[in-house]
Amino acid sequence: MPRPTREQLAAAHDRTIPDVLGPGLDVVFCGINPGLYSGFTGHHFARPGNRFWPALHAAGFTPRLLRPDEQDRLPEFGLGVTNLVARATARADELSAEELRAGGEVLTRTIAKHKPRVLAVVGITAYRTAFDKPKAAVGPQEDKVGGVDVWVLPNPSGLNAHYQLEGLAAEFRLLREHLRSAPPR
Repeated sequence: MPRPTREQLAAAHDRTIPDVLGPGLDVVFCGINPGLYSGFTGHHFARPGNRFWPALHAAGFTPRLLRPDEQDRLPEFGLGVTNLVARATARADELSAEELRAGGEVLTRTIAKHKPRVLAVVGITAYRTAFDKPKAAVGPQEDKVGGVDVWVLPNPSGLNAHYQLEGLAAEFRLLREHLRSAPPR
């Protein structure tokens, strides 16, 4: 797919992209919200430089590196993807706390409906705000969302300089190892 122009990216503001969900999933990954690149393409974590897909593969969740346009293959591997807030923005800091909390309510209903084994929220700050958990840390959480265990992962955006790909993959791998050692539902 050719790179979008500035005008095309601007036109993607507030667009939504469909969730990738299904029955019997092991993990539903929840991003903060789509970026403009994702809004333009209609694919989750689509911006070049976003490390979601490489981290997913490096952690062993997928047998090969998937491209964003292959997102519909995720359920084959027991995975799904959604967002806290559906609308695309240039940066996550364009979202208000109220919008994140409202998104948390919608996410709770979505997760209760689909019942994956684990909800993995990629973005600690958004998780803290959406669920009023100011002291939450990366890793497993004590609370459930929609009756499902929660694991918080670092934001894979290229803007998150605190984690390089190796560190992201290590955190994703901890979740995968937890799933392998936990009894199936």
